[in-house]
Amino acid sequence: MVARNPARPPSDTAALHKVLLTGFEPFGGDALNPSWLAAQALHGRRIAGHQVVAAQLPTVFGASLERLDALLHQHRPVLVVCLGLAAGRAALSLERVAINVQDARMPDNAGAEPVDAPVVPGGPAAYFSTLPIKAMRAAAQAAGVPAEVSQTAGTFVCNHVFYGLMHRLATEPALAGARGGFVHVPLLPEQGTPGLALEDQVKGLRAAIAAALTQREGDLRQAAGAIS
Repeated sequence: MVARNPARPPSDTAALHKVLLTGFEPFGGDALNPSWLAAQALHGRRIAGHQVVAAQLPTVFGASLERLDALLHQHRPVLVVCLGLAAGRAALSLERVAINVQDARMPDNAGAEPVDAPVVPGGPAAYFSTLPIKAMRAAAQAAGVPAEVSQTAGTFVCNHVFYGLMHRLATEPALAGARGGFVHVPLLPEQGTPGLALEDQVKGLRAAIAAALTQREGDLRQAAGAIS
């Protein structure tokens, strides 16, 4: 009889590095938020030898980052991709930069509406994504899904989470080596135009995440991270 090795993980998934993929709860009167539906569809999938863990964030200033902090420390992911909804866009939008500004055009789901407030008081003016956004764009396009590089994540809760994520990855030793960034997704066709079918959003995101896990190229400013 072959002795069982007690040190062996109980399953092969236990040994996999993790990708944390987040989406937001519905807001602004919408019944659905495609960012969460897309994240949920990829939960548990294996991409390039990594396991995707999906989680929902509240569309609330402050509480969204508290939830994200808990997820980062629970899962210790090697890659973090936060998703959000951008009505009016027709493609997956790979965000380049997060800015240290909260300036809400509408209340969040808790009624907060900050104006010209910093995400992190005293923090850098901005952070660049540490994802290979152009390789991710190319991968999504090669999968037949429209994708673009975006120069603005806005100043609502999406940017709040994006900036907070990058600040934590840059400053917390426990997260050293992890990379992260933000992707905006369009409306679903049933929600309005322009729209992109959920199936296509999921296909494009899967291809983009695979590229992020297998390619590390990016421009020098992305590698630098923070902008003073």
